[in-house]
Amino acid sequence: MRKLIACEFMTLDGVIQSEETEGDGFRYAGWVFPYADEVTGAAVQERLAKPVDLLLGRKTFDAWETYWPAHSNFWPNVMTATKYVASNTRTTSDWQPTVFLSGDLAEKVRELKQTDGPDLHLMGSADLLQTLFQHDLVDGLQLMIIPVTLGTGKRLFTHGTIPAAFKMTEGRISPSGVVIANYERDGDVKTGAPRVNANDQ
Repeated sequence: MRKLIACEFMTLDGVIQSEETEGDGFRYAGWVFPYADEVTGAAVQERLAKPVDLLLGRKTFDAWETYWPAHSNFWPNVMTATKYVASNTRTTSDWQPTVFLSGDLAEKVRELKQTDGPDLHLMGSADLLQTLFQHDLVDGLQLMIIPVTLGTGKRLFTHGTIPAAFKMTEGRISPSGVVIANYERDGDVKTGAPRVNANDQ
């Protein structure tokens, strides 16, 4: 079974949007770049070196299919990875291998995870990510948390996210203050009574 991992840059207030899309008025394009350093660069290179397939929203794919073929020296795996694209409007692309998913997206992704192949990485694609969270299809998070707040923009979690527990599998802090944090699903949310310190009684 393949795992589905969401790989995102995120602000302290949860924004993952990085540029204006289709005239939505987002004003903070490029907010990630001032915090790039040797540690975040190495973490990105490590992520991009993994043999994975990609699950993308249509808007993200539209931007990527013109950019990455011309810059694939930075990310060779993007050319050989199968790009699974959630779209009810597109059915073909010259950038191959690409497969378009339409209809019941949650069911399509659930079936895709059962097939043989590398893990699926989702990048950007904020709207698609919400559907995946709502149907409990995300197995892990690879986050780079940037020390900035924007107050506006598409966020990692919005209304409709199901309760879920995660455990950290990696955590470090870069010189520019970026928190690199990887998580994997850890069952359901656990609750319990607060611990009482005997010295407080």
